[in-house]
Amino acid sequence: MPPLADDDVWRRLLAGDVPGADDVEPGSSAADLLERYGPLVAAGSPLVLAQLGQSLDGFVAARTGDAVFVTGTEDRRHLHRLRALVDAVVVGVSTVATDDCRLTVRAVDGPSPVRVVLDPRARLPPAARLVAGDGPPVLWCVADSAAAGLVAAPGVDVVPLPTTEGAFAPAAVLAALRGRGLARVLVEGGGRTVSRFLAAQALDRLLVTTAPVLVGDGVPGLRFPGADRLADALRPPARRFALGPDTCVELDLSALRA
Repeated sequence: MPPLADDDVWRRLLAGDVPGADDVEPGSSAADLLERYGPLVAAGSPLVLAQLGQSLDGFVAARTGDAVFVTGTEDRRHLHRLRALVDAVVVGVSTVATDDCRLTVRAVDGPSPVRVVLDPRARLPPAARLVAGDGPPVLWCVADSAAAGLVAAPGVDVVPLPTTEGAFAPAAVLAALRGRGLARVLVEGGGRTVSRFLAAQALDRLLVTTAPVLVGDGVPGLRFPGADRLADALRPPARRFALGPDTCVELDLSALRA
C-alpha cells in the first residue's frame, strides 16, 4: 500500500486510530503529524493536557493584555489540532474577557470541543463571542454562592462548583467534566489557570510553545511554588518539535506521578 497522506493520518487520529510508523513515509509531513499527535491519541482517556504560547522571556501577553499574537501561524494550527482531539477546552474568564476567544476548531478539520469557562464570580461578558449561541455548548462554571438567579444565554449551562479562597480546585473541575462524559480535557489558558492545574498535579501533559520574541514586561506564563534547589525542580520526560519559527516542548507530567 502507498504511504498515508497527511489527511489520511489526521482522519485516523481523529477517529482514535493511531497508524503505525510503517504506514507513513519517513521524514514526511504525515510522519510529523503521527509523531506529534499519535502519542496523545494512544494515551486514551482520561487525559488532561495544557497548552501555552509564550515569548522567549516567558510572557503570554504584553502588559496591556494584548496577546495577538505571541506565537506564529503553525502554533495556532497546532492548538486547533489539540482542540479537535479533546472533549472539552478550559479557560479562565479573564482569557475570555481579554481575547474574546471562540475556542472552536477552524484551522484544521475536526470537531470543536465543549467550551468551559472558569468564572467563580460570574463575570462572563454577555457580549462575548463564546456565548453568541452559534457554536458548541458552553459550561459556565461559577461559585455555588454566585449561581442563584443567573440567567444563561442559549447553549450555556451554568455549573455551580465549590471554591477555596475564591478559586476552583482543579480536581473539582475535572470531576464535574468527567461526570458529563468529558474525559479528554485541554486547559488552554491563561497562565494563571494553567499554573493552578500544574501546581495541583492535575496535568498529564504540558505543551509550551516558545516564540523567538522578547516582550520585556507583560503577563507571565507559568508561575507555581517551585523547589528551593534546582536538583529538586520538575524534570519530566520531554519531546521537542518545531512549529515554523517557534519551538514546542511537550512535558510528560504523568511520568513523574508514575
